[in-house]
Amino acid sequence: MSAEAADREAVTSSRPCTPPQTIWFEFLLDEGLLEKHLQKSYPDPSPIQLINQFLEQASKPSVNEQNQVQPPTDNKRNRTLKLLALKVAAHLKWDLELLEKSLNVPVLNMLLNELLCVSKVPPGVKHVDLDLCSLPPTTTMAVLVYNRWAVRTTVQSSFPVKQLKLGPPQLNIMNQMQQEKELTDNILKVLKEQAEDSILVLEGALQLTTDLRVHTMKTLDQIVAEPCLANGETESSAAGLCISMDEMHCQVCYDLGTVFFSQGSSNPSVYEKAKEHLFRTSELLSKIGPDPVHCRIDRRRLDGYCQACAVLTTPSDTNKLQLTTYGRVHHCIKSSNYQGLIDIFLEDNITLSLLSHFRHSVLRELYQMAQNGSRDKNLEEVCFKVCACNTVRNVLEQQVIGVRFHQLLLKPTKERIDFLLEVCARSLDLDQASEDSKGKMAAFLKILCQSLDDPQFVFMISSHDMCMRLLKDEERKLLLDQMRKRSPRVNLSTKPLTVFYDIPGSASVNIGQLEHQLILTVDPGRIRQILIELHGMTSDRQFWTVSNKWEVPTVYGGVILSIKDNLTRDLVYILMAKGLHSIAIKDFTHARQLYSSCLELVTEFSPKLRQVMLNEMLLLDINAHKLGIESTGDRPPADLVSRVRGYLEMRLPAYPGGKLSSRHSAMLREDIPLRQIITEECVAFMLNWKENEYLTLQIPAALVQNNPYVKLGQLLAATCKELPGPKESRRAAKDLWDVVGQIFCLSNQHKRINDGRTSLIKHRESTLGIMYRSELITFIKRLSDPLVLTTLISLFVKLHNIVWDDIVNDVTAEHMSIWPTSIPNLQSVDVEAVAVTMKELVSYSLNINSCNHFWLITQADIYFATNQFSAALHFYLQAGAICSDFFNKGVPSDVYTDMVLKRMIKCCSMLNCHTQVAILCQFLREVDYMTAFKALQEQNSHDAMDSYYDYIWDITILEYLTHIHHKRGEIDKRQIAIKAIGQSELNSSNPEEVLHLAAQKRKKKFLQAMAKLYF
Repeated sequence: MSAEAADREAVTSSRPCTPPQTIWFEFLLDEGLLEKHLQKSYPDPSPIQLINQFLEQASKPSVNEQNQVQPPTDNKRNRTLKLLALKVAAHLKWDLELLEKSLNVPVLNMLLNELLCVSKVPPGVKHVDLDLCSLPPTTTMAVLVYNRWAVRTTVQSSFPVKQLKLGPPQLNIMNQMQQEKELTDNILKVLKEQAEDSILVLEGALQLTTDLRVHTMKTLDQIVAEPCLANGETESSAAGLCISMDEMHCQVCYDLGTVFFSQGSSNPSVYEKAKEHLFRTSELLSKIGPDPVHCRIDRRRLDGYCQACAVLTTPSDTNKLQLTTYGRVHHCIKSSNYQGLIDIFLEDNITLSLLSHFRHSVLRELYQMAQNGSRDKNLEEVCFKVCACNTVRNVLEQQVIGVRFHQLLLKPTKERIDFLLEVCARSLDLDQASEDSKGKMAAFLKILCQSLDDPQFVFMISSHDMCMRLLKDEERKLLLDQMRKRSPRVNLSTKPLTVFYDIPGSASVNIGQLEHQLILTVDPGRIRQILIELHGMTSDRQFWTVSNKWEVPTVYGGVILSIKDNLTRDLVYILMAKGLHSIAIKDFTHARQLYSSCLELVTEFSPKLRQVMLNEMLLLDINAHKLGIESTGDRPPADLVSRVRGYLEMRLPAYPGGKLSSRHSAMLREDIPLRQIITEECVAFMLNWKENEYLTLQIPAALVQNNPYVKLGQLLAATCKELPGPKESRRAAKDLWDVVGQIFCLSNQHKRINDGRTSLIKHRESTLGIMYRSELITFIKRLSDPLVLTTLISLFVKLHNIVWDDIVNDVTAEHMSIWPTSIPNLQSVDVEAVAVTMKELVSYSLNINSCNHFWLITQADIYFATNQFSAALHFYLQAGAICSDFFNKGVPSDVYTDMVLKRMIKCCSMLNCHTQVAILCQFLREVDYMTAFKALQEQNSHDAMDSYYDYIWDITILEYLTHIHHKRGEIDKRQIAIKAIGQSELNSSNPEEVLHLAAQKRKKKFLQAMAKLYF
């Protein structure tokens, strides 16, 4: 043997031998072989090949003795082969994405039908008729996997498929392909016919609230040997791989979204459903995390679907934030929101999330719309702004600037240059930008200056802050020299200009500058100086009209504008207008300075205006004190209380019918104009600081008769004054009841129709009340004293209960017994207005003090009466938490009365939280076993169910739970209930104190758990 041959033989003998491929029937002979085979890194044959081989052998037809082809027999061999195929699919975690790519439709159909069989899906029953909630977890999951595949296959079959290039024709291969094609078409036809049923099944799955389980290799092994229990459930059907509810919902939402999207071409309205499910998929995918157990979704494909849905549908307010940047662009174009489009492009110049070619395609679309004669006349300007954004983006990315931009700059305007400079400034943060980006922007600005012929536009650019920071002094000087050569008649300076043009001073410019300063300043001395200068320049102008934001109350306008001296008139008007604006923005310091200057000025010549300013300064001090006490809580100084009393005791005239509207101007002695808001604030001030003695005993009777706010304040003060006493006098309460009831009455208006008959219209607010309904609500919102607000809440709750006459949904409040039990003109009361006012009053009161548990109970009752059970529970729990240190102490019995507890029970029942119902039944003075047992019989519960068993201390309820779980065969839950019963502290032989402590501990933990759930 030669040396070369010896070396070749040595190399050949050193190579590892390729192990022989395992043949399918070997897995029949060795039960443990399949699991060992699949655990290999690169098993040969692969899992997909094994599924094909197992099902191909199991479905082979047999030939009888007469050589007649018979369907596959149902023997042990074929059943075992099908089971092996299912075990391989279980090893792949039932990944439909992988199975669909690798298996043809007939094989996958056979595999999933076999899954339905072994999962004990009731035969002969349509899937849409199944109650998924009552099926075992693995059975439900099998139904979902099959129907998911059905809709996915339907969608996939609608896509165009490129025909494969066949080789030389071979008769047997062509026959086999033709048979497979016919079989596939038949299956697809059935799937399409059942598509709507499959969609309904998947939509029903979204209502499931529990985790599911899917078969594993181990559970499939156990299936054959296990006996079937009640309801088709086996021991293995409760085992298997756990699929969380979120994962299941995520995958189902995605599959539903794709099928709805495919249907949208023929029915565009279905795109809304597709969008809802696909956006929900995106939310759940973020919640699940990066390593899901069962969910297999291509994130890029999902983003594409979401983007397409955003384009094809109009987003609602709730999901606009979920749109991608591309979707927001399309939405802006469809809704003609061009300013929003420009804002997106400006943001994108920083984030760079849009592709350049997409931005240019948007610009082309806008140009086409403009050329086609769009109704929007500003579209040409929009095109320029989008083009400017794209140009700056091209500059920063060192791309070529388009010809279109240069064409648009052939006719520059000041507005266009301003916008272009704004784009440059917003697209490049000079403090953080790289030197390379700064160099690109500087070069662009230089080119821009060189391309413009108009000197004033060059000055705009060269004097801009960005240009001054990017270009050196020598560069700016060079630009100005070039401009000098191009425009020799223009005298230019090399000094950086602060404005884009330089014109000589003129009288009109000086007046404009002074007017601008007059608008901006709040210094009284500076305002006087500016007005003196302005009146020195011109004598025919009324400078109080310079700003349309300067407004004074109508009742003051006539008095101020009647001042003969123009300078004094302008000064008084502007000082008052600026003072009122300062109060509106809560700048009380400047408001006081302005008012003081105005008071000093008018004191010299007008006692009437002096009193007006004193009244306004009183209102200012009341508002300033109201804002200050929010942090300090100090009582007002005696001087302020005295001034309020003095204002109220001023002589007021009577008004027709005893009614005063804020729309009427009131005049006092010596024709002093008064604003009704000052009276409102003064009365509210006295009520808020409990000046009840003054309002009830010392205030002049004539004032009470002439002013509705004073009368209302007196009635409120009298009612509140009597509430704390041992005997509640109902006289004042009845008077207040009658006054408020009259405000909410409707008046009957008669109208004569054409045939002479008289019709009745009953939709006008009564004029017999002392004030309008809107004025009452405005006055109430000036009050802050808890007792006053409690009294008003009590009144409106009582009035609401009477007019609605629904004892089951009666609202509760404090001091309900002081009010009359009927109202004489019940039919004329505006029922809706009473309900709206009550809700608004309670909501306002809780904004003042969110820790008043009685108000919280009232708010909860309102939600309960309107069937908003989740919100009602929130407020019931909040009331209990506040008065018990977040349930660390016992909730007082006057807060959680039996009625409150029964309403909480009903709320939980209506929310399908039946375990919570059973636990709350223990809180009642006498445990409501009938309601508790009925609730525990419900299987479709939306709460934590057996996780709540630790909060049950009543042995009877626990024993019933043990019985019912045993009856249903729910072994795990039965063990939890038995464990709860076995706790030593619940032993009935324990002393009463031990049992009481055990109950209190469970109450505390349960209510804290409920609070975390509903807060």
